[in-house]
Amino acid sequence: MSYVDGFLLPVPKKNLAAYKRMSASAGKVWKDHGALEYRECYGDDLDNKWGVAFPKLMGLKSGEVPVFSWIVFKSRAHRDRVNAKVMKDPRMNETMKDKKMPFDVKRMAYGGFNVLVDL
Repeated sequence: MSYVDGFLLPVPKKNLAAYKRMSASAGKVWKDHGALEYRECYGDDLDNKWGVAFPKLMGLKSGEVPVFSWIVFKSRAHRDRVNAKVMKDPRMNETMKDKKMPFDVKRMAYGGFNVLVDL
């Protein structure tokens, strides 16, 4: 089964275009080093009647939108190899060089996940 790195982060709506540019550049680096998929999604239909809606769960501030992202790998070992290469790739430094991050890094949630069902 595959292995997935998942991310959940708050992005100010006014920074969404900058975040998209940054993540598109980063996604290319991950794919170039072997990631199978790279997805970045922002919240659109978030007014749920059941469960806990992402805005409440994340404590979103006015003007923020949740971004839900994932990267798919062959396995955890493959993820570790790919991520090591990505972190050494000079394009990653150039993507963020002299730029303020378009989101609050301290509020980002991240984790590695074993795939349970893959249809």
